[in-house]
Amino acid sequence: MSRRLGIPSRRFGETGGGLFSSSKSKPSPILSIALIIVGGLFLIAYVYNGSGGFVRLDSVTKVQGDYLCTREVQQAIPILQQAYGDRLHKVLHVGPDTCYVVSKLLKVDETEAWGLEPYEIEDADSDCKALIRRGNVRVADIKFPLPYKPKSFSLVIVSDALDYLSPRYLNKTLPGLARVSADGVVIFTGFPSNKKKAKVADVAKFGRAAKRRSSSWWTRYFAQKNLEVNEAASKKFLQASTKSSYVPKCQIFHLKSLN
Repeated sequence: MSRRLGIPSRRFGETGGGLFSSSKSKPSPILSIALIIVGGLFLIAYVYNGSGGFVRLDSVTKVQGDYLCTREVQQAIPILQQAYGDRLHKVLHVGPDTCYVVSKLLKVDETEAWGLEPYEIEDADSDCKALIRRGNVRVADIKFPLPYKPKSFSLVIVSDALDYLSPRYLNKTLPGLARVSADGVVIFTGFPSNKKKAKVADVAKFGRAAKRRSSSWWTRYFAQKNLEVNEAASKKFLQASTKSSYVPKCQIFHLKSLN
């Protein structure tokens, strides 16, 4: 918590006490202005980074919301590269704060990336607005048919989005994601927890609290909806994770595309 600077309440040069005089007259305007200028300089120094420039989007990996699995996607990109190889060349990310994921993916050699933000983008910075202008990022409600043709992307990655869908919409959205991918879908979803209560902000924004489903629930669901698990990709991802000592904080599922 910042502490407000105390402004002396004595006039400089008045009888008897100088700056610390017992007089209760108003502070000097010059002194007040000087303190404001000094405070402004401290504020500029605080927000300015040590390398001589303001922090840009491409130098940070933190996302703005409480989206654990979207942060996890950024950390898992090197593992995904090892698991999918050349198939990570045309990627669609679906989830909140997608600008951060797209920016990260665009740094990967020979990789094109697009993002689909399921909800309104709040407080978009200049980098995110640039991605929107170029068409790399767009906003669309994933409860309805996706605005892409079949097999438009080699790989689709979805995070922090399916947890907010009711079964009615999940039944439409997940097959739709598998349909627009050529090489599969990677799902990043939260672990179930009885301790975490629904946040008022989440309900207001997403229309419902997140539903954290268990691994066994997802396995049954995939089988019921004829969504085939990509065993080969799952195995490669696990091997790469073990080799890199990567321990995911979210559940990660690999599905095949719908032919």
